[in-house]
Amino acid sequence: MRASLLLPAALAALLAAATSRATPRNLPFTYNYETNAEGEGELETYVDMVPVKALSAATGSQTVLVSQIQEEFEYGITDHLELGLYVTFVPTPAGSYDVLPSLTEGNGSKQRLRYRLSDAGKLPVDIGLYGEVTENDSEVELEAKLILQRRFGNFALAANVVGEREMYYGGRNDWVFDPSAGFWYQVTPTFQPGFEWWMRKEWSSQAPAGGAFNLDLQQYVGPVVLLNFGRVWWTTGAYLRVSEMNHTLNAANGDSFGAVWFRTVIGLTL
Repeated sequence: MRASLLLPAALAALLAAATSRATPRNLPFTYNYETNAEGEGELETYVDMVPVKALSAATGSQTVLVSQIQEEFEYGITDHLELGLYVTFVPTPAGSYDVLPSLTEGNGSKQRLRYRLSDAGKLPVDIGLYGEVTENDSEVELEAKLILQRRFGNFALAANVVGEREMYYGGRNDWVFDPSAGFWYQVTPTFQPGFEWWMRKEWSSQAPAGGAFNLDLQQYVGPVVLLNFGRVWWTTGAYLRVSEMNHTLNAANGDSFGAVWFRTVIGLTL
């Protein structure tokens, strides 16, 4: 009898300890304020999937599901400073296309640091700073991010203010503004639903090869949910484009921002 009571209690304690060490992403696009503790690490896999229009000489315009994948290793240098190393990969859908839109990533790597200014709750708003360098098959990119977060018991708000400088190997240079924000509620430690908004606006030194749609202001909103199992967690968001909702994707121009956008993130605490 006593052993039968001790086993569930031990499993619950182990799960709670693992959950407290994890730093899950409640919002797929918006970084949390929390960082890994000194000496602790985490693996995260991001997958974006977007239906867009591609153009083929043989079959004409057709809907294709394009994707991009990011694999990240996070490591706590100190309790407040975290290193992130990424590998990014853009799979090519099956088939032959003359025009195939790309999303926001290329094949390459990233390196970033995230620093939180104080322990959680010490300031009216928790503040983090983030800097990133990207090298991929088309550009070098510098990114700066301000992370803001506030918790009210089981309810939390977070926002990221993000700016990027993209320097393409062909001579093109772009500025990008892509903030995001959202909220979530911890129904249980395992189940935490929420809602997120994100946007992207790009200014380019060169006129785009196709139309200007990919440079226009893009805004998405949608529900998100975190399933936190302790050392393993899973966050998913499904977003609707609420800017230029009457826009019909043009296959010849390579329009990248579909009417819907899906992102899922799976994390493993080491």
